[in-house]
Amino acid sequence: MTTAAAPGYAAAEYGAVSVLLGAERGAYPYGNSLLVRGAEATLVVDPSLSLVAAPPAADAVLVSHAHEDHIAGLGGYDVPVHIHSADLDALRSREAMVAGYGLSRDAAAEADRALLDHFHVRGRPDATGFDDGAVFDLGERTVTVVHLPGHTAGHSGFLIEPDGFLFIADIDLTSFGPYYGDVGSSLADFEASMRRCREIDARWYGTFHQKGVIEGGAEFRRRIDAFAGVVEKREAELLGFLREPRSVEEIVEHRLVYRSHIEGPQVRPVERRTAAQHLDRLTSEGRVVEVEEGRFRAT
Repeated sequence: MTTAAAPGYAAAEYGAVSVLLGAERGAYPYGNSLLVRGAEATLVVDPSLSLVAAPPAADAVLVSHAHEDHIAGLGGYDVPVHIHSADLDALRSREAMVAGYGLSRDAAAEADRALLDHFHVRGRPDATGFDDGAVFDLGERTVTVVHLPGHTAGHSGFLIEPDGFLFIADIDLTSFGPYYGDVGSSLADFEASMRRCREIDARWYGTFHQKGVIEGGAEFRRRIDAFAGVVEKREAELLGFLREPRSVEEIVEHRLVYRSHIEGPQVRPVERRTAAQHLDRLTSEGRVVEVEEGRFRAT
């Protein structure tokens, strides 16, 4: 692996895969894009904010999922754009993307302005959908779609061969843990996606945020197990909080996802959707009961 400077990002080379490392180690709102070169074509994956000033040339763009930080640099590309079919509407329309956040009317209007002003999101009605297992042949190099839903319904990774590079996007291995708080998110699907990642043997595993690239299956599995463990910690925290009967609003205020100092219009909706998913599972398992309408207690 070698590194070199480039406008707006640093490029780290893993075989024929260039990881375009965003500002602040790829922490939101930045991220780590990919440039994948074949003998006949070149792909950009998840063009981030760092690519806006000087987008590298490419013949097509792959998008892992329809969130603003993954498409902020998309305006620099007048080439075919592809995303999983389940996220296609949100990529085609900024209005659909905002709706997926599940915000109040005022907060949604503010989010829409931020998408336009800060992330340059204008919608790509020309985008087309792919499904799990789709293969993009670049000539002597292939990029295979690995559907990894949960974060969004269409969230996908990409396995690049023969390099052995698996890009897993926002299964990002950070201490924040899995995020499954959007309208189309699913805790169960996210957990299944982490299990699927664990079963894929690769040389390198690349994330869009912060952790960058992890080399070797053993180290990757250690890190994804720790990442998945955040879900278990949230569930244990919830069960402890439910030693006494609590309402959903009390759980929202207690917070399972965000630290107490974090503020923003997304906090309460995300906390509510996250709590609801855990309550549904724990209730179905008999570990939590609804003692009266809207109030829950651990058994």
